Amino acid sequence: MVAHRGASASKAEHTLGAYLAALDEGAEALECDVRLTADGHLVCVHDRDLRRTANSQRVVSTMELSELEQLDFASWKHPWADLDDEAPDSDPELGKVLTLRRLLEAVADYDRPVQLAIETKHPTRYAGLVERRLVDLLEDFGWAGKGSPARVMSFSWIALRRVRRLAPDLDLVFLMDGPTDWARSRPFAEIDWIAGPGIKLLRHHPDLVRRMRKAGTEVHVWTVNETADIDLCRDLGVAAVITDKPGETLRYLQS
Repeated sequence: MVAHRGASASKAEHTLGAYLAALDEGAEALECDVRLTADGHLVCVHDRDLRRTANSQRVVSTMELSELEQLDFASWKHPWADLDDEAPDSDPELGKVLTLRRLLEAVADYDRPVQLAIETKHPTRYAGLVERRLVDLLEDFGWAGKGSPARVMSFSWIALRRVRRLAPDLDLVFLMDGPTDWARSRPFAEIDWIAGPGIKLLRHHPDLVRRMRKAGTEVHVWTVNETADIDLCRDLGVAAVITDKPGETLRYLQS
């Protein structure tokens, strides 16, 4: 079970607070999206701009890390929290922009093994530099080779091929939301790539996943939040579900 952007149903996505909450809820793996700042840092942010999560019109790739660190990435999730006298005090550091390095440190220091599913976002002005910086960072932790707790995901087969050249032993997940995406990627993909369909694709085209599983392809599905969808994934032999609700999903899977 993989926590999508952390425990993002209850906490502000991609913040350290969301990931620590997911770990406390028993998440076996953490999912994050990464973008590159203007000064070369990988940060955990989904959208190209900051309107939704930090109340800013600016674009992540045009900003330096020091500028991002001045922004509040958490209050959008619970905008009236300051008016709740009974709410527990929160650590402001848990709601700031999260660098991928800091997330990797949290995983490395945790008291049990935790996997990482890292998605590189495209298109971006930095193109292949994103994957190069990602592999460099994983190498700093000794996680760019066999036995790494990290796998790399992307909707771009070009990005995955870059990662394969840079770190041949990392697991790769090809994300898709259309019924023909997997077939169209086949001339460019390798046989060991993991399939990463969205839950809507599973609902409408379960036979596609059945064919994948029959061919020996491992399947990881996003974003699975409803019990009926968990049951569907289980019935189809899905290896990993990516969810906004790690605690609830884990309890249901274990019931």
